[in-house]
Amino acid sequence: MENNQSLHSYIKEELLERIKSGLYQAGQQLPTEYELCEDFDVSRTTVRAALNQLTLEGYLIRQQGKGTFVADQKVRQTLSDTPNTYTEQLAVQGKRGHVAAVDLTVVPANAAIVAKLNVKLNDPIQRIERIRRANDEPTQYEISYIPWHIAPGITKKQAEHSLYTTLRETFAISVAKTTESLEITLADERISAHLDCELGMPCFYIETVAENKDGEPIEYSRSYFRGDKTNFVIERHYAAGDAL
Repeated sequence: MENNQSLHSYIKEELLERIKSGLYQAGQQLPTEYELCEDFDVSRTTVRAALNQLTLEGYLIRQQGKGTFVADQKVRQTLSDTPNTYTEQLAVQGKRGHVAAVDLTVVPANAAIVAKLNVKLNDPIQRIERIRRANDEPTQYEISYIPWHIAPGITKKQAEHSLYTTLRETFAISVAKTTESLEITLADERISAHLDCELGMPCFYIETVAENKDGEPIEYSRSYFRGDKTNFVIERHYAAGDAL
């Protein structure tokens, strides 16, 4: 568990991974609060706080007298692509962009990573934590996962620039497609610490899977954006005569 992550935030993330990896399916009833207390060896108050936040974020449904159930999957919306890096996008807006690498570690692939990156359980994965700033204010906290066999030994210097540029120029791996899922979440202790925002502040949450030209997943990332500091533009192009 991360040092600045509270128990209920840790449990929330663990339950969320079980939902996203398919261990808990949509419509399935979760174990009881008592069973979760036994599972995580924590108090009922701690478990309840984690369940309440997942309910607020739309992952769970609490039914009085029946229990807690996994909610149906949310509607997915594709975002527009852009060839520009983060600093280039900010420069156009007259802002200074900066990327700071918080942590670089190698971790074994868990069930959630296996589902996203098509690797084997416990395969080595490079985990890269970064914070993006605009005019010295943190706006985005990102965790990227890249299989070790794809790009072994990415350095701190490389991580503080465009990862996609590093993959292309250093490892001869080009990103051909990204699939992004956008949701709204609330800042917990970990997110508020990294983004310097209040607990419970609404944030954009984006999960991204990047693929090469052969359709092989080469990167999976989870990004949190301050809701009061960020917005998104979606641009679509239609052929003549196309209709919604």
